[in-house]
Amino acid sequence: MSFDFHAAVSAPFRMQPGLRRLADGAAQLTPLAPGSRHQREKLAVLSAFWPQALCVAPGFDAAPALHALCAHAAREHPAAWSWDGRRAHALRLGVAATAAGEIEETSAGVFGLGDEISRCLRGLPEGWRLAGLASLAFAEDFALLDAATGCIPWLAVALPSHWSPQEKVGGHFSAVHAPVAENELLLQAAPALMRLVTGAQAWERFVWNVTDHPRLHAHPAHVDPLRWQHTAVSHAWWRTERQTFIPLPERAQAVFTIAVQVQPLAEAIDAPDKAAALHQAIASMSPAVLEYRSLSAVREPLLAWLAARR
Repeated sequence: MSFDFHAAVSAPFRMQPGLRRLADGAAQLTPLAPGSRHQREKLAVLSAFWPQALCVAPGFDAAPALHALCAHAAREHPAAWSWDGRRAHALRLGVAATAAGEIEETSAGVFGLGDEISRCLRGLPEGWRLAGLASLAFAEDFALLDAATGCIPWLAVALPSHWSPQEKVGGHFSAVHAPVAENELLLQAAPALMRLVTGAQAWERFVWNVTDHPRLHAHPAHVDPLRWQHTAVSHAWWRTERQTFIPLPERAQAVFTIAVQVQPLAEAIDAPDKAAALHQAIASMSPAVLEYRSLSAVREPLLAWLAARR
């Protein structure tokens, strides 16, 4: 889940697509070790709040795209995932799931009571169990982009960054990004962007923010709406996303992957050049962007903290 700091953090800051071609051989998925931080948080979400994470537009059949994702995962990580067209096996987790929703424990679990994964999956509707296994086997969250309609008809997003998958599912790309501050470039580029990422070439982009929220899971229903009330800048967090597009050109679709990382800001900004670059980026943000990113209240102390580390 490598985040390219110097490619992502620049000034003046602009809300823009920021796509770059994926390097040949670069992985788009990250297998999870049993009991890892991402897996524990995803388990909690899918066990207690799965309707907030697993969403599909009425009448949409996501099976072909999900099966294509399973095949991609098997090609990219054969030691962690296998797929024969109807059955996926998460080899590191010792759990398999079929397209019909059957769950099989293939080996004893190695953390907790040993059956956390299978118990979570059996608590999901049968039609979501294969997607649930993929979500628990890999760090990434998933959303499907459909170029024919311009919509996002399916999501499996357990670790959203202050947005609700339930509110986005089925929405047009433009509507989904309407709340984004200074979104003119994104909206103007929307038709070309959808055609680009659903073509043959794979792409990636990076997103970042400074936040008071320490968890990977940041669904607005589970985050204190009074931001920065209990967190000083010196104890803030660096939240990043590496986003990629797995193209399905034969269907004019792409699987959008989102890999979230959160670490203490003081650990992430560990060199003077990083502090200087982040200072310049935040200093160049407009009031609208600062408000959208929940940084208005801490702009000055954050800039002072960064200036002291340059």
